[in-house]
Amino acid sequence: MSLPIAIGAAVFGGAASAFLPRVAHRLAVPSGARPRSACADCNAAFPQGPDGWVRAGPSCDSQTVPRRHRLAAGPGSHRLGVGPGSHRLGVGQRWRRLGVGQRSHRPAVGPGSRRPACRRTPWRTVTAGAAAAGLLGAAVGASPLLPVLLVAVVLGVLLAAVDLRCLRLPNPLVATLALVTAAPLSVLAGPGQLARAVIAAGLSFFAYAMIAIWPRGGLGFGDVKLAAVLGFVLGFLGWPAWLLGLALAHLINGPIALFLLAKGEVGRRSPLPLGPALLAGALLGVAFG
Repeated sequence: MSLPIAIGAAVFGGAASAFLPRVAHRLAVPSGARPRSACADCNAAFPQGPDGWVRAGPSCDSQTVPRRHRLAAGPGSHRLGVGPGSHRLGVGQRWRRLGVGQRSHRPAVGPGSRRPACRRTPWRTVTAGAAAAGLLGAAVGASPLLPVLLVAVVLGVLLAAVDLRCLRLPNPLVATLALVTAAPLSVLAGPGQLARAVIAAGLSFFAYAMIAIWPRGGLGFGDVKLAAVLGFVLGFLGWPAWLLGLALAHLINGPIALFLLAKGEVGRRSPLPLGPALLAGALLGVAFG
């Protein structure tokens, strides 16, 4: 393992993933719908052109405060017994030293004290991208495969973010992932590697398509297409990587589904995103297969 390569890969993954929250937010829409033109949390319109897509940090930089984050504080808060007319409840001038009364427009606690979701720092996205890229850098090292896999990691983080938001894997993103992996890997393929990758992709597509068309399969065809793309990458590396990647996806997703079911957050037939587990399993298959 080359530590400098692993660190460099992690820095790349984290830095690139910092630009993903706004893209994921805009693409997390129902099938057939156009990308969001305004923030779903505060209704602020996104800028036109590249500035509306390419931005590091939170998904929205508007200063608009979402309605659900506003508090009934200020002149209209007399209903809560706060203000000049609240002497009957013992709240008046002497409480103003504690910030209660006419000056209590900015309470220290409550829904308004939390930053809206659209303006929170995307630490989870950055951490996921850095961890995944760093793991690949440590496992692959100085190989022509590394740049291909690092680009795939960034797209994978974006796909996972969209799937977690709206239970959908947009076809353009899956197609882009297929293009940026299949084309260079086909050039780098040695004897038998390309044929094995194509066979692995076909087997993955067939297996997941059978689950998807089963009445209680619970899979969408976005998962089927993503499985085929990941099957190509894993098959390129070898059958052990392919088997490990697909198996780990379900070993990851299964316990999560059982945990959510036990907590009562989902029902037996509630749809759950499989894309993040497929991507995580493929990552571990590449690293350890």
